[in-house]
Amino acid sequence: MSDSAAMFVLLPGLFLCFLLFVEIGRRLGARWVDEEETERERVVLNTIETAIYALLGLMIAFTFSGAAERFDARRSLTVQEGNAIGTAYLRLDLLPAAVQPALREKFRRYTEARIAVYQALPDLEASNTHAARAGALQGQIWAEAVTALKDAPPASSLLLLPALNDMLDITTTRAIMLRTHTPPVVLVTLLMLTLVCSLLIGNGLARKRTCGAVLHTVGFALVLTVTLYVILDLDHPRAGLIQLDYVDQALADVLAGMK
Repeated sequence: MSDSAAMFVLLPGLFLCFLLFVEIGRRLGARWVDEEETERERVVLNTIETAIYALLGLMIAFTFSGAAERFDARRSLTVQEGNAIGTAYLRLDLLPAAVQPALREKFRRYTEARIAVYQALPDLEASNTHAARAGALQGQIWAEAVTALKDAPPASSLLLLPALNDMLDITTTRAIMLRTHTPPVVLVTLLMLTLVCSLLIGNGLARKRTCGAVLHTVGFALVLTVTLYVILDLDHPRAGLIQLDYVDQALADVLAGMK
């Protein structure tokens, strides 16, 4: 199953799981209901519940913030790569005219391969194939540029090589960022906290079976399900509803400018 399909299958599963735990909490509360519960006991229980709910809110905020920051970083790196390729391409003018056409053609093929690496996602196998093709072109571009610089003025090396180096380095940064996600232990902790809160909410509804209680229960499960999905989608762009195709336009514009 692809990442995209798995994320959409996860939605109804989480929703039903939260509803199930609310119902389990309600039934346990109904079985163990204590009519002689003192005010002191109620205050202590409310304090414990409030602390757990607050911790859940903190975990959601922390996880959402981290996923949003990584999403912004991926978007920024795409623009940086487009700028790096465009700069290196323009500095090919510093090389002898005889070697420029072949290198420019390799730059066009390289840019096409780099665009395809991310447009192929969430198909990792196809993405890796395009990445391997781009890596092979990297080696060819670097080798041919270094050879051509031997017949160019010394100042050309000071301008072209750093630009080529930036163009190559950004690919490693983007590859690592693509594989950087919220640690699984954080996601598991967040899920466990959500289930515990579902039990507590169900326990609080032990004496009630009104339409309003049902509405609040469904709303709680729905809101948490959507929130967790958004966190996962931000952390795995191109796998769900959140996409970065519009950012790829930076690379597409660079490719269009290669004449």
